[in-house]
Amino acid sequence: MSGEWIELVASDGHRFQAYHVKPEGDEDPRAGLVIAMEIFGVNGHIRAVADGFAAEGYEVLAPQLYDRAQPAVDLPYDTDGVARGRALREQVGWEGPMLDVGACVTHLRQGEAKLPVGIVGYCYGGAVAWLAAARVANLGCAVGYYGTAILNFMNAAPKCPTMLHFGSRDQTIPEDKIEALAEKHPEVAIHVYDADHGFNSDRRANYDEDSAKLARERTLDFLAAHLR
Repeated sequence: MSGEWIELVASDGHRFQAYHVKPEGDEDPRAGLVIAMEIFGVNGHIRAVADGFAAEGYEVLAPQLYDRAQPAVDLPYDTDGVARGRALREQVGWEGPMLDVGACVTHLRQGEAKLPVGIVGYCYGGAVAWLAAARVANLGCAVGYYGTAILNFMNAAPKCPTMLHFGSRDQTIPEDKIEALAEKHPEVAIHVYDADHGFNSDRRANYDEDSAKLARERTLDFLAAHLR
């Protein structure tokens, strides 16, 4: 797949970059998809994830959610990268990224087809996807992977079908907290894998191929069921 960087404008006037990729060939996309990045930015892994969903027929946007604090962030998978990512996350807060996700949804829905649009987020982006399900209009569904900050927003009420993936060995998201989340939101599909935080990324030491494959299959089925 061959993507490109485009500029979008949020409803508050903020201009930001997003990685944009469409399915190859002449067929129209089956739906639109927003990919919410890890705390490391829209790096090679997230772009590869976006390319992978485009190969499944989706038109994809992966917004640079840190552009409100620092443009073109691409952090390394190390202790310094984690610290810098957390600092940037604190700088941008949560309201601005919701506006950015909303701008992506609007862009994907433009034109006569008005594509149904979903969101899939990883790590920091998992919490972005969770909040977007509650706060962003015109989302058909949401999927979040190991979003630690979801635990800070347990009272958020998703307004669209939502699925969450967690790892049982993730020290940042204890299983009792996952159980509490499931009890509070029985309408949310929650899957727990014998894996650690970041198990989907083949660029990270915690990558777990079997868990990543199963979570992807479940995600694709979920998207197909709700983005029609």
